Amino acid sequence: MVTTSYNFDLTAHNTFAMKVKCNCFMEYTTPEDIPFVLSTIRKDVDMFHIGGGSNLLFTSDFPGVILHSAIKGIEVVDETPDSIILKVGAGETMDEFIKWCCDSGYWGLENLSGIPGEVGASAVQNVGAYGVEAGDKIVRVHAFDTDSHEFTTIEKADCLFGYRTSKFKLKDEKGRYIIHSVEYQLSKTSDPKIEYPALANRIKDLNIESLSPHVIRDEIIEIRNSKLPDPDKIPSAGSFFKNPVVTEEQYQNIAKIMGSTDFPHFKVDDGYKIPAAWLIDTCGWKGVKKGNAEVWKLQPLVIVNPTKSASPEEIISLENDIIRSIADKFGVVLSPEVEHIHP
Repeated sequence: MVTTSYNFDLTAHNTFAMKVKCNCFMEYTTPEDIPFVLSTIRKDVDMFHIGGGSNLLFTSDFPGVILHSAIKGIEVVDETPDSIILKVGAGETMDEFIKWCCDSGYWGLENLSGIPGEVGASAVQNVGAYGVEAGDKIVRVHAFDTDSHEFTTIEKADCLFGYRTSKFKLKDEKGRYIIHSVEYQLSKTSDPKIEYPALANRIKDLNIESLSPHVIRDEIIEIRNSKLPDPDKIPSAGSFFKNPVVTEEQYQNIAKIMGSTDFPHFKVDDGYKIPAAWLIDTCGWKGVKKGNAEVWKLQPLVIVNPTKSASPEEIISLENDIIRSIADKFGVVLSPEVEHIHP
């Protein structure tokens, strides 16, 4: 079933609560609806597909068509004594699906608990937290190819999952595939991933000996709630910036500025990953307000719209000031993780 609305208010469809509209909003409930929906949209009309709107910044009203999947359902595709493969509708809320997995005793996604968004978007963004990424557990993605006008299945190896990216975000592929379901392979036997320092320390401090998916989920949510705003109460788009990977020369420059190498960093293949939150905090941005936009007081990686009255221009102005500040001090240019939706 397809529902079509015109001059549609998108405020409730983006967690930043930007007061923007689109000319047309189309929501569908089955994969078979997708080719029909596309056939009704003129080629000269801009089109954009959203999930839960949790990683987006609409920079203004959208003059075209916004599509949204309301495809639901969880289906068992394959099962062994040790693992299970689940096919999940793209319109399922990711956190509700994760809770369902934890209730069922399935391991693998519990570290992603509390992240807003929907299942289809989890594959596009390759959402990650506390040492786990969605792509770690995705087996394949089912989609409609708007180039060939055919349904297709994309195996994990071809999804090109990387840090907060995938095949579906690449410049030449972006917008080509409309995901209608995602398959995840989860473990039916104990498989906790608790190496992430904040999680490991919490489990140690609380002297938790018996681990289950639900125990880890509960602790993850507690950690998130201690430093991240609830988007239902304080609108945001989650982590606004990516953690930059710097060269050896940039790393040594930061060390020189700080007077030591005793700052957060992680060695990776092509350099050093530096937490963007640390860079922003070190430059004094935590809690800073600019107009109706604000850097979250407990986690400087997050820009918030606390009064629900910030304009896109105010968010972008604060974003640019932060980027400029870090570049001036450390010679590192931050990139937004939040996708900016332009007309």
